[in-house]
Amino acid sequence: MNINGAVIGLATFAIIGVFHPVVIKTEYYFGARFWPVFLLAGIAGITGSLFVENTIISALLGVFGFSALWSIRELHEQTRRVEKGWFPKKPSR
Repeated sequence: MNINGAVIGLATFAIIGVFHPVVIKTEYYFGARFWPVFLLAGIAGITGSLFVENTIISALLGVFGFSALWSIRELHEQTRRVEKGWFPKKPSR
């Protein structure tokens, strides 16, 4: 029995699930100006996936990298959601 697919699927679900609140908290505390950190994390994850021989780790690094890149877009979308009043705005901003 090969459980690689199930492990990758479950970990992908967890990675995406973790990025959702990270984006919300990042926008709340730092605003959208934090996007370069997501860019660097994304590039590092994707680059790392190219050099790791283990299939599961390579796949998860790729998922992490592309999730970080996708979070850049979500960070800007979160800013719009805050402006619409769907999420709280940090009082000091």
